[in-house]
Amino acid sequence: MKRIALTVGDPNGIGPEIALKSLAALSPAQRAQITLFGPEPVLARTAQTLNLQALLAEVAVVPVGHLPDAAHRPGEVCAEAGHSAVVSASAAIEACCAGGFDAVVAGPHHETAIARAGIAFNGYPGLVARVSGVPEDAVFLMLVGAGLRIVHATLHESVEHALQRLTPALVVAAATAGLRACTAMGIARPRAALFGINPHASEGELFGPHDRRCTRPAAARLRELGHDVADPQGADVLLADRATRPFDLYVAMLHDQGHIPVKLLAPQGASALSIGARVLLASTGHGSAMDIAGTGRARPDAMLRSLQLVGGWSDFSSSHASP
Repeated sequence: MKRIALTVGDPNGIGPEIALKSLAALSPAQRAQITLFGPEPVLARTAQTLNLQALLAEVAVVPVGHLPDAAHRPGEVCAEAGHSAVVSASAAIEACCAGGFDAVVAGPHHETAIARAGIAFNGYPGLVARVSGVPEDAVFLMLVGAGLRIVHATLHESVEHALQRLTPALVVAAATAGLRACTAMGIARPRAALFGINPHASEGELFGPHDRRCTRPAAARLRELGHDVADPQGADVLLADRATRPFDLYVAMLHDQGHIPVKLLAPQGASALSIGARVLLASTGHGSAMDIAGTGRARPDAMLRSLQLVGGWSDFSSSHASP
C-alpha cells in the first residue's frame, strides 16, 4: 500500500476537520499508511470538537507548522495560519522527496493568508516545483472529478500575463504531464483535446492569432510525439459533445476554462493534482471554506477522494460525480 503524507492546509480553515473526518472514513489498514503533518494543538482541539480523540491517537503525526494559540481562530484569515499551511506542505513534500512517502495530500490553503505572511505563492504546483527543485513551468494542476480530467497550462495569474506566457512548448508540456497521469490512472492510450484560447479556437483568425500561433502547433507536435490529440476547439463545444465524443483528458489554457466545468459538476468532490514533478501531490478542488470553519459542518468528500486517488484505493479511471 502507498504511504501518504496528509497536511491540514490552513489551520483556520476546514482542513483539520476534513482531514480527521477523511481518516475516520477509511479502514484501519488505510489509516496506517497515512501520517498527518500540521500543528499538533490544532489537531487535538479539532479532534476534541469532533469527538475523534481516539482516532487521532492511532494516527502518526509530524508536528510542523506551529501556530500560536492566539492565532488559531477558525474562520479568520491571518498571516500565521498562512505561514503554517506552507510550512506543513513543504515539510510533507520534502519527506516525499526523501523517499519517506509515495504521495502528498494537502489540505486547502488560503492564498490571502499566505500573501499576508509575505510568502510568494501561486498554488500547490508552484510549491511542489520549488521544494522538489524543478522549474515551475514543469509542474501543472490537473482537476479530476465527475468523469473529467482537465490539466491547466496556466493557473493563478491574470489573463494578460497568461497570454504572454502561453507557447506551444508550454501547452505540450502540460498535455504530456496530463497524459502521463492518465496512464498512471490505468488508461492505456488516453485521448486528449485542447481548449482553444479564444472563442471557437479563434475561428480561423477571426478572433485573433493566438490559436494559430500556440494551440494548433502544440496539437501537431503532440501528434508527432505519438499522442492521440485532437485539434483545438472551443471549450464549450468540446464539453457539450462529451456524450458522443468523449476524451480522457482536456487541456485548459486558462484557469477558469478548467475550473468552472469541474466545480460545476463536482463542487464538493473534485481532486486537484500537481503533476509533472517526481512528487505527486493531491489536494481538494475547493478552498478553505472560512465561512463554515470550526462549525463541524464541512464535508470531507474531496479530501477523501484525493486520498483514495493517490492511494490507489478506488478506480478513478471512470466517472465519479459528487454525491
